[in-house]
Amino acid sequence: MRVAEIARFYKKSTSTICTILKKKEEIRGLDAAKGVTRISKQRPRVLEDVEKLLLVWINEKRLAGDTVTENFICEKAKALYTDLVSKLPRTSTENEEGFKASRGWFDNFKRRSGIRSVVRHREAPSSDAKAAEAFATEFQKLLASECYLPEQVFNCDETGLFWKEMPKRTYVTEEENAMPGHKPMKDRLTLLFCANASGDFKVKPLLVYHSENPRAFKKCKVQKSQLNVLWRSNSRAWVTRILFVEWINEVFGPAVRRYLLEKSLPLRALLVLGNAPAHPPGFEDDLLEEFKFIKVKFLPPNTTPILQPMDQQVISNFKKLYTKALFQRCFEVTEGTNLTLREFWKNHFHIVNCLKIIDKAWDGVTKRTLNSAWRKLWPDCVLGCDLEGLAREQQPPVVDETVSLGKTVGLGVREDDIQELVEELGQEPTTDEPMDLHHEQEQVMEEISSAEEEEEKAEESPDPNEIREMCKMWETVQKFVAKHHPNKAVAVWAMNLFNDNAMSHFREILQRRQKQVSPDRFPVKVARKANDSTQATESSDSVSDRERRPTQ
Repeated sequence: MRVAEIARFYKKSTSTICTILKKKEEIRGLDAAKGVTRISKQRPRVLEDVEKLLLVWINEKRLAGDTVTENFICEKAKALYTDLVSKLPRTSTENEEGFKASRGWFDNFKRRSGIRSVVRHREAPSSDAKAAEAFATEFQKLLASECYLPEQVFNCDETGLFWKEMPKRTYVTEEENAMPGHKPMKDRLTLLFCANASGDFKVKPLLVYHSENPRAFKKCKVQKSQLNVLWRSNSRAWVTRILFVEWINEVFGPAVRRYLLEKSLPLRALLVLGNAPAHPPGFEDDLLEEFKFIKVKFLPPNTTPILQPMDQQVISNFKKLYTKALFQRCFEVTEGTNLTLREFWKNHFHIVNCLKIIDKAWDGVTKRTLNSAWRKLWPDCVLGCDLEGLAREQQPPVVDETVSLGKTVGLGVREDDIQELVEELGQEPTTDEPMDLHHEQEQVMEEISSAEEEEEKAEESPDPNEIREMCKMWETVQKFVAKHHPNKAVAVWAMNLFNDNAMSHFREILQRRQKQVSPDRFPVKVARKANDSTQATESSDSVSDRERRPTQ
């Protein structure tokens, strides 16, 4: 195609098109932050890397339910810049001090990246403690006035788990990190745990992974309905509102109902939640009618580390038990088979092994641990207040046994290594961690894209026009059901379920088709013009031939 034609089509000058074509390799090599559509040549590459990693970090914070403020973002941006500049050759103090993360930069960053709802000012930590104290007093009065029993009050919370991660100083991790081009042991899943205040009832956890059907499931003939977790998936391995409502209606509601009836207790339950994006206010409208006996109480913002029962040694104790069970499995393999630890870890430790260890670790969290976790929010429900005895019961035996198992299999770990591994997820992420997460997300999306391409090749996709027609019919059905169904909650839940599990597949096909068509739109248009002109020429030639042909 001629440059002049391209310039006319895109309404740009020919010099601009020539410049773009001349620098095509440089442009293709750019790795801009998601959402950025305009890159200035005056901006150094390190600032592009800062904003790219900063967006990853902001998304992780928001999905974890943390408050992200302007000052918080600017401080993190400066820290990222300093770390990245220090890794460049021939860096100087002037370069490190060249980026101030000013108000102007922040406003431009918001415009370029499209982020919204950033808090300008940050509350003082003292206000969080005061809010927590005031809420605890109000909460205890509510329980007393409503006559809730510890068996009827529940708390749930999400946590990430790098299920294949070893302590940093072990030779397995060092070899993994040293291998060029090898994906680090940062394969993450998200778990949602739930139990009641009395500690005698644990609800089946929700597990969210980035793959719906891992290869190990087929190899081990796993039936997801028989797992001890509710298995769900999305590309980010995060608990979303839809997945949370599914867990409430399919697992939490039925399980709590059976438990209360078996205990001959009133059919009333209170669920205490933090302010994570997965369970915002108003989700109670999505509950099925039979589970309307469940009431919800939200913790105030920035108080979950202080009041959230699951954050009071329950999740950390689970992770200690997970590490212990992991080392126990390593010991069993190295003692009972011909495999070395390196071979087992690299080729035989898969997600099905992880599920068994998760089940064992969650089962190992004791009733006393679960009950004592409410000591800050509801101290009257805790049986005995020997917290020092509880600490002695929980921590040393698990850690000591884990260290002993680690040394048995040749890992040479210490107590502080185990503590560091357990607490790693709660620490502020370093510069390398957003980088790892960014690369991990890219790899996952590449795997998903390649899998989708294979599926499309294996099975003939429906015609886009048929999909559009079907989507219109589905919209008509939704409007009719919403207008005439007597139970609005059931109708909304059923339609959302069908939307997410069935209709989303066909919408994704349409989106992929649109992405494929968009870059080709101009060449097709040019080709059509060429075909039209060719046909016109052929038509005129045929007319001329007929005119020249002698009459018979």
